[in-house]
Amino acid sequence: MDLQKIYATRFIEEELPTKNKIWKVLCTDFFSQFVPKAGTVVDIGAGYCEFINHIDCQKKMAIDLNPDVKKFAHPDIEVINESCMAMHSLTDNSVDIVFMSNFLEHLLNKQQVFETLCEAKRILKVGGKMLILQPNIRFLPNNYWDFFDHHTPLSDRSLVEVLESLELLIVKCYPRFLPYTTKSKLPKGTLFIKLYLHLRWIWPLFGKQAFIVAEKR
Repeated sequence: MDLQKIYATRFIEEELPTKNKIWKVLCTDFFSQFVPKAGTVVDIGAGYCEFINHIDCQKKMAIDLNPDVKKFAHPDIEVINESCMAMHSLTDNSVDIVFMSNFLEHLLNKQQVFETLCEAKRILKVGGKMLILQPNIRFLPNNYWDFFDHHTPLSDRSLVEVLESLELLIVKCYPRFLPYTTKSKLPKGTLFIKLYLHLRWIWPLFGKQAFIVAEKR
């Protein structure tokens, strides 16, 4: 499967400025509360680097097999083209935060999901956290499969179960957090995004993605 061709068709580069504005707000107004400013952050399946470009921390790394990632990463980001299941460049207990957004469903099966989570746990320091933003198949029984490279169905419940089996502590679990895609009909202005994040009672109405924070003990 040619990931470069698929992603080039799905994500038009002209849309990136809008996506980056959205992610800047998401990072500053929400994700930053879980990320130490002096910490090391690894973004697995970084894609267009919307998260890792905008999060405020001391050291940033982007893991992705797609060589095009280097075109989108800011100069302060170390891009590593390695498998999420074998991040040989990263040592045990070396990072504070592992972030994954809309990634695990692209893995071929649940064994690969499990191996990825094991590898993420390996590189985390004790007290470090996994932040997982994930389409929730419980609320997307049909649309989940609209993308050709979605292989593995996952819900907030199945993710919590596997994370707990790895002896990770679930710190936060929001079954409904963000809408499914940035192409939803909801307004995309920064003020609206800020308002959405603040008014948590809205999340169950529009949220189709789960967000989970799990801590290594």
